[in-house]
Amino acid sequence: MATQLATPSAVDQLWDRWPYLSHAERLKQFREMHTGEKANFFLALSPHDQAFILFGLPEEQRHVWLRILPPDDAADLIQEAGPEWRDKLLALLDEPTRKEVLALLAYKEDEAGGLMNPRFARLRPDITVDVAVSYLRKEAPSVVTMYYGYVLDQDQHLLGVVSVRQLFTAGPGKLVKEIMTTKDLVFVRPETEQEEVARVVRDNRLLAVPVLDVERRMVGIVTVDDIVDVVEERASRDIQNIGGMEALDTPYMHTAIHEMVKKRAGWLAILFVGEMFTATAMSFFEDEIAKAVVLALFLPLIISSGGNSGSQATSLIIQAMALGDVKLRDWFQVIRRELVSGVALGMILGAIGMTRIFLWQRVFGTYGAHTPILALTIFLALIGVVTFGTLAGSMLPFILRRLGLNPASASAPFVATLVDVTGLIIYFTIANFIMLRHL
Repeated sequence: MATQLATPSAVDQLWDRWPYLSHAERLKQFREMHTGEKANFFLALSPHDQAFILFGLPEEQRHVWLRILPPDDAADLIQEAGPEWRDKLLALLDEPTRKEVLALLAYKEDEAGGLMNPRFARLRPDITVDVAVSYLRKEAPSVVTMYYGYVLDQDQHLLGVVSVRQLFTAGPGKLVKEIMTTKDLVFVRPETEQEEVARVVRDNRLLAVPVLDVERRMVGIVTVDDIVDVVEERASRDIQNIGGMEALDTPYMHTAIHEMVKKRAGWLAILFVGEMFTATAMSFFEDEIAKAVVLALFLPLIISSGGNSGSQATSLIIQAMALGDVKLRDWFQVIRRELVSGVALGMILGAIGMTRIFLWQRVFGTYGAHTPILALTIFLALIGVVTFGTLAGSMLPFILRRLGLNPASASAPFVATLVDVTGLIIYFTIANFIMLRHL
């Protein structure tokens, strides 16, 4: 009997089309959804899309949709809506939830306090496992996740952690304090940056991490799904920065053309001005070019090699910083590694360049009697330019991080532009020292 493939549901099809729909089409499709599907669909949307849907609904319906959100998601939506809507949206919440959301809004959006959910599974150490399971079953509808139960004292200090699996496999008469984990408890502070929270969750393979204040009182948890959203958003912004533009605030298909131009024009103008220095640098070497026009033929080869090596190094260091593999204090070790790498890469490219010159001379007789000295010039120039590009590309993220800026701002086009100017100077300096004095 042939296996019948499942047909995608209307909701799945809407998910596929969602990024390509206009605002009006999105709102229309949402309104036409089956009542039972709307809530799950709304909960799965990004804060930006949730805010858009909320403001597209009649005022008398808004409180219903805002109240189905967990406090941390409600806080994200309110932040997305902007300060002018803050009080109006807070007024739609019930009093207990409003207090929780206000507490979350006091933290920065990119800190653990801004990501955490204050609703988590709380347990007392002196209750039995059977009582704990019954309690968690009753509290499940109001708790964001049931991955772990957090054992607290009367003052909300974290004493230990017990997984749901531990509760179900332990004897019903055992006390929670007898099975809870108390050693090496992993936690973060409310002011911990989101990238560090993501690293803690990744390194410890957690589904949720507790957030403790300075007095070690537990104030919330950050779940893995919140971290996934953070990592995805940050990766999108970093990729756009590395590409040489400001990050978009809205999805590409819903970003106005004038906003797109605004985001891209600034960096392009900066890069264009930077490339002007290339022409200025070349003007200083007019005499050298006049003596040996053949040098100009290899300019694109030399310059692009330096830019490519710099872009490679920048990408590697930015990724290593994002993963926590490289810290600011590691700058000197990175210099040593990239210096060796740059020289080795330069020698490889230089050898290829020399082979090309000798091959063309043998087949076409292109370069005449000065072929060996031209090949040596290209070989050494590639070593110098590639090494400099590698060092510059690897150090720029460190400089930006030291200045408190996003290392991803060290975009590949920016590094390439920087290396273009210095590569010209290195190339013609080597050419002047080795080749031109023999002409």
